[in-house]
Amino acid sequence: MAAVCVFCASSTTLEQRWLDLARDTGRELARLGHTLVSGGGCVGMMGAVADGARAGGTHTLGVIPQSLLDLEVADTAADELIVTGDMGARKNLMIERSDAFLTLPGGLGTLDELFEVWTTATLDLHRKPIVLLDPDGFYEGLLSWLAGLAETEFVRRAALKQITVADSIPAAFAAIEAAVAG
Repeated sequence: MAAVCVFCASSTTLEQRWLDLARDTGRELARLGHTLVSGGGCVGMMGAVADGARAGGTHTLGVIPQSLLDLEVADTAADELIVTGDMGARKNLMIERSDAFLTLPGGLGTLDELFEVWTTATLDLHRKPIVLLDPDGFYEGLLSWLAGLAETEFVRRAALKQITVADSIPAAFAAIEAAVAG
């Protein structure tokens, strides 16, 4: 149906519940017939989402810059693994090859990817859905801070409407499917 880019943590020191969330996300993505676009690593949540997607039999595309190839173990099991020259090229290719974006819990790299696709959407460079999976209020502080920025007009209120916040995997995919179909 759609190529869904999943942004998430690649840390290897996470609690099992985050790895389970990522694996379940990959399984649901496959069950629904979507293709996975990922950051091309096989560790942490990034590896778990790819493993879950592959276990469900879906196509996986990993995009990893050469500089991270040495830091992260590449997802060599990906159906397609593209190595880019740098992080900018990685993000541009991920945006180009995706129909929708789903952000799971993560750290600075995940936030960088989220803000890249969100910013480019606010500039009308793409009209692809952006969904933030917020289990257990993981992103509550960030969302509150962003709402405060809108109050002071540092962020346009319309920008806040360009992201859908979901509290469960089914709700996240329902939002993606509705937006892609619409």
